[in-house]
Amino acid sequence: MDLRKLKKLIDLVQESGIAELEITEGEERVRIARGGVVNVTPLSVPPAAAAPAPTAAPPAGSVPATAPAAAPAAAEPLPGQEGHVVKSPMVGTFYRAPAPDAKPFIEVGGAVKEGQTICVIEAMKLMNEIEADASGTIRAILVENGQPVEYGQALFIIG
Repeated sequence: MDLRKLKKLIDLVQESGIAELEITEGEERVRIARGGVVNVTPLSVPPAAAAPAPTAAPPAGSVPATAPAAAPAAAEPLPGQEGHVVKSPMVGTFYRAPAPDAKPFIEVGGAVKEGQTICVIEAMKLMNEIEADASGTIRAILVENGQPVEYGQALFIIG
C-alpha cells in the first residue's frame, strides 16, 4: 500500500473519534487502531500470524497508549532553523542510504525535489523509501543513521 495513503489514514484516525480502521487493498490488509498499533498483513498470511493488538491495561502511573511518544530532544528542530519539516510517517529505523556501502540519498546543502527519495525507514524487516514532501535545500538532518524513529518525529528541515 502506498505510504502516503497510510499516512493519511493514520492522520484521519488520530483526528476523528474512530477507535479502529481496517482496509483491504489488493493483496494487503491494513488495520489501524488508536494507541499506535499499525498492522500491515498480506492476505495470504493466516490471521493467526498477524500481530494481535495489545489488550492489557497499562500499569498504574504509566503514560496512556493514546499519548504520543516524546521524540528525542536532538530530533526536534532547533530554534532558528526555519523551513519545512519532514516528519517520519512510521515507527522504524532510519537509514540515510539504500545500502550500508552506498552514498546517502541526500546531504545538508543539497537540493531536493518533491517526491525524491530522501531516506529509508526499516519497519518489520521492510525497507520503506521516504520521499520529500516539498522541494528546496536540505538545511538539517535531525536523525543519525541507524537510529530508531517514532511516528511524527522530525527527520529533515527543507528550506
